[in-house]
Parts: sequence; C-alpha cells; structure tokens
Amino acid sequence: MSAAEWRTRCETEWSLRGAPMPDSVDWKAVHEAKPLGRNLLKNPSPHGLSKDTPPPEPELPEVPTRGPPRFQPDGDFSGWTTSVEVLPYDTSGIPAGAVVCELPQYSWFSMEQVVDLKAEGLWEELLDEFQPEIVIQDWYEESQLHDYIYQLHVKLLGADKSTVLSEHTVSPKEDRSTYSHTWKEVSHVFSKYGPGVRYIHFLHRLKNNFMVEFHPTLFADSTVIVKPVKTSS
Repeated sequence: MSAAEWRTRCETEWSLRGAPMPDSVDWKAVHEAKPLGRNLLKNPSPHGLSKDTPPPEPELPEVPTRGPPRFQPDGDFSGWTTSVEVLPYDTSGIPAGAVVCELPQYSWFSMEQVVDLKAEGLWEELLDEFQPEIVIQDWYEESQLHDYIYQLHVKLLGADKSTVLSEHTVSPKEDRSTYSHTWKEVSHVFSKYGPGVRYIHFLHRLKNNFMVEFHPTLFADSTVIVKPVKTSS
C-alpha cells in the first residue's frame, strides 16, 4: 500500500474526519501501533485480577502468622515505578493511661508510569489541533480498611516532561458503614487541554494495613486511552 492509502486506512478505521493528517507522518507505522482506542499503560493489572470478576475475599488463617511487618503487596509490577511510604502510628483516639498491645500500621504503596504519546504512535498535529479526548479509568478494591485507601493523580505533560498542561487528582472517602467489597471505579476525561501535550504521567496510591496480618488494597485494569474523538467545543 502507498503512504496515501495507509493514511486513508487510518482515517477510515478511526473515523478521523477533520483531523490533521500530514504527509510527513509514517501512516503504516501509525496503523501498526494502533495508538487510538487501546490501553497505553503497560501491565495494567499486576495482581492478575480483572474488574469483571469480584475481588478475592481475604484469606484469614485460623492461627495468625505474626511474621515480620509487610508494607508492599505481592504482584508483578514490571512497567511500573513503585515506592512505599510507611505512615506513623495513629494514637489520636487512645485515652490517656490506656495500655495498648498492638496498633495497625498503615502504608501507601505508590505506582506510576509515564506514557510517551509520540512513541505510542500519536502525531503532533493530532494532539495539538484535534486534541482527542484522553480517558483515564481505574478500579480499586472497596473495603473497610480505612476512610481513605486510594489516590489518583494524572498529569498531561509537555515535551520537557515537567510542564503540566492539565491534571486531575482525586482521593475519595470510603463509606465504611456497609461492607460491599466490590471494585470501585475512578475515571476522568481530559478535553480542551491545549496544544503541547506529549506525555501522560499516571500515578495512583493504595493504602495497606499491617497488624498481625498484612491487608493490602488491590487494583485492576488501570487504563489510559486516547479516543478518536475530537475535544468538544
């Protein structure tokens, strides 16, 4: 196929009517990369779980193991940059003079990725002029572990990886009055973000608890998708 035929194929398959499609772009490479409509995050489910299946119920052994403290869950976190923040013990609700045998110790487990949009097959004119919608989705395990067990911070960055052109942050409070133990969705759509976006920085943090046993907060199917939809006016 000729370059013009590859361009027409991309335009037709993604319904990119009105999108800038310059001759300088390698349309065969763009078509093979399939940058529009697919998840651009690597390894979106390190725990091997899916939002389409209920999260596993925690296994509670008959005899507590009482092993050394743990602050990071099990999983294959390739593709992610991870870090752990161990939080100080919360003694605010303990009456003066009370004898405390054991307190829960919480930690934040952070995972982040930077998506290079041009490396994934998107072209500058599309990002700057058409400004397609950028959809963020994530699912975390709803639980009664703590009031705040999840945080999401996503930034659209310029070519220098430091200029923030748009960002979205959320830290939902959990309803601990009932036990549901389902996947809880967090989502956001970036639109009208202006020209210059070249990278997406995706970071989420999940809270874990250690007291005799380790109790993590799991997640599944983290998603960054650039849709072939022009930013609405």
